[in-house]
Amino acid sequence: MILKCEHVTKQFGRLYAVDDLSFEVEEGIIFGIAGTNGSGKTTTFNLITGIYPFTGDIIFNGEKISGMSPYKICHKGIARTFQIPQLFLSLPLLDNIRAGAYFGNPGANHNEMKTIKEVLEFVGLTGKESTIAANLKLLDKKLAMIATALATKPKILLLDEPIAGLNPTEIRQSIELFKRINQDLGVTILIIEHFMKVLTELSQRLMILENGAQICIGAPHEVTEDPRVIETYLGGCYA
Repeated sequence: MILKCEHVTKQFGRLYAVDDLSFEVEEGIIFGIAGTNGSGKTTTFNLITGIYPFTGDIIFNGEKISGMSPYKICHKGIARTFQIPQLFLSLPLLDNIRAGAYFGNPGANHNEMKTIKEVLEFVGLTGKESTIAANLKLLDKKLAMIATALATKPKILLLDEPIAGLNPTEIRQSIELFKRINQDLGVTILIIEHFMKVLTELSQRLMILENGAQICIGAPHEVTEDPRVIETYLGGCYA
């Protein structure tokens, strides 16, 4: 297992945003996470990447990373994107990705420009290096986040609703990119999405959260047929 969460709990006041959550992620797979709004999906990502303190344990590659700062967790090999694109909007695309290659990958040394060129080409942004990030269209902003994350040379990539706001053509393009990141680069992916068809196409394992707790985990076809999932998340129309 590349990642283990054991009895992870996060409270905000009296609210349990994540409630005694345990799951494992095998190396090399795409692991999907779904659930209603407020079910704890993004908070789980925030705990894995060191943004919030919590109780319980998170183990990455056999090493306990609970309590580590976000930059140290990134250096270990965990990178992420956000629901709303997070970029240095006043800087060119090139400098955004340079930040990932230089600060997120301490082993890059003097090879960051090679890394930048590779990830730009991989995500399809070659030729837009000098474009100010604020002027990029939504898809390109999302691709820029992914490229910056890939520039850190991650072992695991966490994608938080990466296709939200995209049109059908852009969604298909993004799905193919996620597959290439997983298959060609060998990066394990955790992906949060509301579109169940996307998750069932991409994922080898799928977890459903509700009120911060896991209600089902397994192969996508098993999860989407589970009565608890149909009742709490998919609804009667899906059934």
